Amino acid sequence: MKANPILLQKKYSRIVDKFAQNTGISLEAALDCFYHSELYQMLRDGVSDMHCMSDDYLVQELENEYAHSIDA
Repeated sequence: MKANPILLQKKYSRIVDKFAQNTGISLEAALDCFYHSELYQMLRDGVSDMHCMSDDYLVQELENEYAHSIDA
């Protein structure tokens, strides 16, 4: 299922903002990380209705993905 594009953009904004706060990185770096993440691809493509998950859950997923990319 595809989400309303405007609502999806607002969700992206909330995720990036909270991700930046939680990790202590700049909004620009958080946005770059988000748009290069697998999470963004799944949200954009409507995979498994990821857009229905809570912002906190999605931020945690992004943080996990970010942590694994640093370790690699």
